[in-house]
Amino acid sequence: MSGDTPESTTGTPDLPEASGPARAKDTPAVRDTLPVRAELRGKSPYGAPQLDVPVRLNTNENPYPLPEALVERIAERVREAARGLNRYPDRDAVALRTELAKYLTRTGGHPVAPENVWAANGSNEVIQQLLQTFGGPGRSAIGFEPSYSMHALIARGTGTDWISGPREPDFTIDLAAARRAIAEHRPDVVFLTTPNNPTGNALPASTVRALYDAAQAAKPSMVVLDEAYVEFSHGDSLLPLLDGRPHLVVSRTMSKAFGAAGLRLGYLAAHPAVVDAVQLVRLPYHLSAVTQATALAALEHTGTLLGYVEQLKAERDRLVAELRATGYEVTASDANFVQFGRFEDAHDAWRRILDRGVLVRDNGVPGWLRVTAGTPEENDAFLDAVREVKKELSA
Repeated sequence: MSGDTPESTTGTPDLPEASGPARAKDTPAVRDTLPVRAELRGKSPYGAPQLDVPVRLNTNENPYPLPEALVERIAERVREAARGLNRYPDRDAVALRTELAKYLTRTGGHPVAPENVWAANGSNEVIQQLLQTFGGPGRSAIGFEPSYSMHALIARGTGTDWISGPREPDFTIDLAAARRAIAEHRPDVVFLTTPNNPTGNALPASTVRALYDAAQAAKPSMVVLDEAYVEFSHGDSLLPLLDGRPHLVVSRTMSKAFGAAGLRLGYLAAHPAVVDAVQLVRLPYHLSAVTQATALAALEHTGTLLGYVEQLKAERDRLVAELRATGYEVTASDANFVQFGRFEDAHDAWRRILDRGVLVRDNGVPGWLRVTAGTPEENDAFLDAVREVKKELSA
């Protein structure tokens, strides 16, 4: 889940200070008196700026609207679901989990049954449910940063101690250092993200296998493999690693490849015992009938939607090539975004690009910015902007 909402990593430096509805003048004073838990004091809410500019490439959204045939099918399914809204929805989302299992089996290179699948309101709720089940007070989770910041934020929100593991300067994971960190801290949950957000690089299967073994040697731990962007990867899903690894969870989202960020539908694949355990903390009837109906309609159109993914992969690769040709450093990307730099002052560069009508993401990774792959026209506008900024900063 590196996610299914606008992503970030170590902070939100490009978030406007005043956003959202107007607040009462005494809000700061009252806030200081609230008995907020200590680990939440002084923290900022997650988010990315939503600015009215011609080109917005900062939240890793799929730029292509849903095809009209799918929109009509959603309307049909929702109309049907609306006739029963006086009743609670299917608590276990059996039909949806069945279709998600078929999709994973067809595209992931590994057979998945409905009892291996769980779904929730975005992959962030999947993460939250996993941490409520396997983390919590007196327990800890580790991730290797920079990575998807919601792992740490949800850990703190569930009372789980957060451990920031190391990455190399090129944003890969140093296997020996990661093993040492797991052996030292003995976390209850290990987060691995591939492709990683915000850097875009993918993990080899050998690294996941090694860190899974390290986690089980330290003590029986859950390993969460966040594959939010895997459909954009040059390689294959690591879903087959579930075989023989009952403590491994693969999390996914419909926000990116399915172009359904507004749907809020995330899901996981794991051993049936993990799915059973997560249901201990799920809220009653947590997935609405409308959400289930919409997701089922989208799954009927995976061929068309994955065709858009192929277009975005080509545009992503074009961004990488053009940025490098312009003189920028670029992290190899297997996602629908590209991390580029290096800047002496990344936020200044972000502002210069914004001044040219293009919004990208300043995640707080020193020296780097991130751009989402958009339509060809949006990407052309971005490339024109960064070429001008390159000349300006080099003058």
